[in-house]
Amino acid sequence: MLFWAAHLLLSLQLAVAYCWAFSCQRTESSPGFSLPGDFLLAGLFSLHADCLQVRHRPLVTSCDRSDSFNGHGYHLFQAMRFTVEEINNSTALLPNITLGYELYDVCSESSNVYATLRVLAQQGTGHLEMQRDLRNHSSKVVALIGPDNTDHAVTTAALLSPFLMPLVSYEASSVILSGKRKFPSFLRTIPSDKYQVEVIVQLLQSFGWVWISLVGSYGDYGQLGVQALEELATPRGICVAFKDVVPLSAQAGDPRMQRMMLRLARARTTVVVVFSNRHLAGVFFRSVVLANLTGKVWIASEDWAISTYITNVPGIQGIGTVLGVAIQQRQVPGLKEFEESYVRAVTGAPRTCPEGSWCSTNQLCRECHAFTTWNMPALGAFSMSAAYNVYEAVYAVAHGLHQLLGCTSGTCARGPVYPWQLLQQILKVNFLLHKKTVAFDDKGDPLGYYDIIAWDWNGPEWTFEVIGSASLSPVHLDINKTKIQWHGKNNQVPVSVCTRDCLEGHHRLVMGSHHCCFECMPCEAGTFLNTSELHTCQPCGTEEWAPEGSSACFSRTVEFLGWHEPISLVLLAANTLLLLLLIGTAGLFAWCLHTPVVRSAGGRLCFLMLGSLVAGSCSLYSFFGEPTVPACLLRQPLFSLGFAIFLSCLTIRSFQLVIIFKFSTKVPTFYHTWAQNHGAGIFVIVSSTVHLFLCLTWLAMWTPRPTREYQRFPHLVILECTEVNSVGFLVAFAHNILLSISTFVCSYLGKELPENYNEAKCVTFSLLLHFVSWIAFFTMSSIYQGSYLPAVNVLAGLATLSGGFSGYFLPKCYVILCRPELNNTEHFQASIQDYTRRCGTT
Repeated sequence: MLFWAAHLLLSLQLAVAYCWAFSCQRTESSPGFSLPGDFLLAGLFSLHADCLQVRHRPLVTSCDRSDSFNGHGYHLFQAMRFTVEEINNSTALLPNITLGYELYDVCSESSNVYATLRVLAQQGTGHLEMQRDLRNHSSKVVALIGPDNTDHAVTTAALLSPFLMPLVSYEASSVILSGKRKFPSFLRTIPSDKYQVEVIVQLLQSFGWVWISLVGSYGDYGQLGVQALEELATPRGICVAFKDVVPLSAQAGDPRMQRMMLRLARARTTVVVVFSNRHLAGVFFRSVVLANLTGKVWIASEDWAISTYITNVPGIQGIGTVLGVAIQQRQVPGLKEFEESYVRAVTGAPRTCPEGSWCSTNQLCRECHAFTTWNMPALGAFSMSAAYNVYEAVYAVAHGLHQLLGCTSGTCARGPVYPWQLLQQILKVNFLLHKKTVAFDDKGDPLGYYDIIAWDWNGPEWTFEVIGSASLSPVHLDINKTKIQWHGKNNQVPVSVCTRDCLEGHHRLVMGSHHCCFECMPCEAGTFLNTSELHTCQPCGTEEWAPEGSSACFSRTVEFLGWHEPISLVLLAANTLLLLLLIGTAGLFAWCLHTPVVRSAGGRLCFLMLGSLVAGSCSLYSFFGEPTVPACLLRQPLFSLGFAIFLSCLTIRSFQLVIIFKFSTKVPTFYHTWAQNHGAGIFVIVSSTVHLFLCLTWLAMWTPRPTREYQRFPHLVILECTEVNSVGFLVAFAHNILLSISTFVCSYLGKELPENYNEAKCVTFSLLLHFVSWIAFFTMSSIYQGSYLPAVNVLAGLATLSGGFSGYFLPKCYVILCRPELNNTEHFQASIQDYTRRCGTT
């Protein structure tokens, strides 16, 4: 550190010598640039504009040139002189201590460096000496006020940092100056651009402007401001369609500015944020007027928001609406009168530098000597606000010095003051200045506010309207939007978007690289979107649904085959009728159990067949109402088992008739074995047991359970049983098909039996109805999965049971009830004898 400091001091010494050799031969100076005192403050002000020219030697710019006077810098220059005089006249602040000053015109970087080196020069000398311990460095000034822009402030702060000399700027707002590792001695009385950028972004958000252009000025202030704006705005949904920087050497209407205007027009943004210093903002807006860019909203950074340098641009009234961020408006009481007294006091030509004295360059202002109270620069609101920052900066240094010298007792101690000691005290100051608290945070930034302003044109005169304010740490905007006079029709707030917000129920499909440019696509069915803050359709809940392009979800309709639906009532009536017929037939057969018709039908076996059909019919009731566990377990397995028992009985009945009439004489041994061992009963038991085992396996492995089905219909919840067409169901169904085929084969073999025993036609009809009904069911279930599918299942079951009943029992009931003359032994014997004769003839 010491080695680096030694080399730095050596370079500074050479720099001072170099400047002196080439540019410090001025023999004139203006009064008011210096004032002797016990402690000196330095002030850096731009009384003249910079002159851009090609240089071949490292000369310090001579600022005092014609047509380059800067009235704004002049007011700040006078504000420091006024403040020092006010403090010296005070008995409460720094009693028995007189402050002095050395003021410099810093119109360029070279003049700024030269003035800084002069500040660091040893008291009573014009050079810097190398020292091992910088803490003991003693210059002729104890603190420096200024300079007025970020570029100059960065240079000055870097030069003063090794010495920890307090540098209090009144206009340098760049956020990089808050870095204490690089600039430990830098403070300011203007808020950091960190807050200004946040205020501008919140201002854009408050009006819904998300499609903007960004224009900055060359240099740290503009370029870093534009960079910070883009970095902060983009994550908040604001898109930068166009971004550019006004070059340092730009002139209104030159080719570079013409290209910038063309690109700005093509960007089609309504809002343009101009983060620029006053000089280059003037160049930019002259180019805007020449390009006839109108009808826009221009957002101003604080450096030009209320600057008369910009409002005086010819034709600027037609560019649109101007909103801006400005330093909170404050007045320096007595400053205007002080300037008038200065004009009256300073007359004649500049004074000659006394022979043998140290005359500094750029402490000359010829224009200042020509002012009168009638043509002196007007002290506008912008300059008054900046002047208050100077006023505040000088008072902050004075209060720090007051504490350092122990002036609280009423008398100040006298002794050497080192810059680093004063810096510590300035950072601690906290006092009221015209009812405003002056204090610094740990980064040297002030506590303050911004005003939000709007330009207001009343005829040829320009004013600005304070439409709101912005508090800092954290930033919060309070805007009265009714005060703004918009440039559009009916005073409507302009819109600046790439694509207007989508309607509710539509989401954004980004087109290109900017997320602000998109197409609106309807949300898919089952999703919704009801706010512009979200860009992705949100899924509905499980129990909800939404059509395509919906802004809300709706409750799904829960559906199942209810008891009171029309189709249910019809099916229930049909099933109940069938059940009554089955029970009635069982009673009839019991009454006529020993008649030939009942005995030929199977006798007591008929009751098993009727009971199985009753079980199947009862199972159909479980298809109605909200599915439950018992209903799901019973509905298909019980029906399948009942019908399997019926088919087993029907098969063995047909098989027995064939054996009796066709094979009893041909194969008597088989017939007697079959009859003696109760073959018919064994077959029915075995067949029924097999089917029962299949049903139990079905229930164990593919257990039907109540479930809520959401996938088939977006707006419905179907209450049903799982495993409707499971492997177990198909296996059991296949067993019934096998039994059906067996029944058909046996009945077909008996097609030539006696008429009273020939049941081939009726059985064929029953089985055909059975096949057709279940083919229809499977076809329907493959194309329809709604709440009426159980009704189709019931209908197939009813057709099967009705076919079985009508094909086998109904003819016999007809004979018993309507043709009792055929229900006798003689008729059956005559039929058998007729069959025997036919067989014998054959």
